[in-house]
Amino acid sequence: MAERKGKLFLIPSPLGENDPTEVIPAPVLASLEGFKTFVVEEVRTARRYLSRAGLKGKIGELRFFELNEHTDQATIEGYLKLFEAGDVALISEAGLPAVADPGAQLVALAHRHGIEVVPAVGPSSLMLALMASGLNGQSFAFCGYIPAKTEERRSRLRTLEKVSGQLKQTQILIETPYRNDSLFADILAVCNASTRICVAANITMPDAYIKTKKVSEWKKEGLTIGKRPCVFLILA
Repeated sequence: MAERKGKLFLIPSPLGENDPTEVIPAPVLASLEGFKTFVVEEVRTARRYLSRAGLKGKIGELRFFELNEHTDQATIEGYLKLFEAGDVALISEAGLPAVADPGAQLVALAHRHGIEVVPAVGPSSLMLALMASGLNGQSFAFCGYIPAKTEERRSRLRTLEKVSGQLKQTQILIETPYRNDSLFADILAVCNASTRICVAANITMPDAYIKTKKVSEWKKEGLTIGKRPCVFLILA
């Protein structure tokens, strides 16, 4: 194999349809002009982001390679050759690449082959939600997606609440947007009345919604989240 010259740069993207300058540091946006090769979760979304980030009119000069939940391992291994031509930028659909994101496989590949990995600063829905929740920010766990089937999901929620109470640890969950309301309903159905729940939706957007209440209070108030990107936090 030819000598590998490039590094892997992890480039954050906005969490929604923000102007990139609102949420991505200027030096990160300025660095985008230095890349010709991008590994992205979805090419159309990445093109739109880069165009809004200042590369409009230059997109046709760039090379895009997809890495998402449908990408097989052989294809990912094949991306190793991209580093022979220089630096590679990894971009997720939203937020930080490789965090709750298939791009983590490319980062792992880079480490296995001695390729330097360079993370850039940008928005994390998980950390922003934790910051704004008022829950325990010294001990927390990101649990990712939990089972979609009702009984399995309720069982997992009971376990997470128990762990939260034992460790005084904030449990952080995410869900596919169309299942937000069913997950929230199950949280209210199985968790204790005194357990605190934070719902953080559309973070960084003009219509951002972030509230923390006890289960008993949520039951009285009610909430329809809808298909907005959302983070759920639980502290028993």
